[in-house]
Amino acid sequence: VFRKAITFKTAMDSISKGFCAMVPAIIILVFAWTLGSITRGMLGADLFVKLAIGSSAEALSSFLPAVIFLIAYGLAFATGTSWGTFGILLPIVITVFTGAGEIMVIAMSACLAGAVCGDHCSPISDTTIMASTGGQCDHINHVNTQLPYALTCAGVSFVGYIIAGFVQNAWIVLPISLAMMFITLLIIKATQKKTA
Repeated sequence: VFRKAITFKTAMDSISKGFCAMVPAIIILVFAWTLGSITRGMLGADLFVKLAIGSSAEALSSFLPAVIFLIAYGLAFATGTSWGTFGILLPIVITVFTGAGEIMVIAMSACLAGAVCGDHCSPISDTTIMASTGGQCDHINHVNTQLPYALTCAGVSFVGYIIAGFVQNAWIVLPISLAMMFITLLIIKATQKKTA
């Protein structure tokens, strides 16, 4: 009976300590969801993005995959959700590029990549909040340490989407982008050796 009482007390202490550890994450998530709802619903970010892309689609047709990448990145960063960005941008991209062939696939991949990258960098993203909470580290420190990695990949991807807008063949641009990433990593490695 005494052992069962100690086990029950330990279990209850663990529950209260676990709840206390989750309170900061819950508060940040509630604020992030509120901010995301305001951005999507009250400010009409989806309508603004639709009008901005639709009006400039003809003039920027070769640069449109890179522009879509940047818009998806910014929207996901501001709202903290990649899935919400998919829901806003993918119907627009499909409408703009219906029947356009290979460029539609490239534009859709730019939308998906930009949204995931923006969500990964966003301090109000639920996955970023849960990762910092799970790792028991300061949330802003976690965001700051993952930004260089994400922004390096985003920069290479952005240049790749500029090339893809002109070449319009994913099988040609993919090896070029992989080579650019490899060269970027070699440059970073060489720079790190010089500073060490």
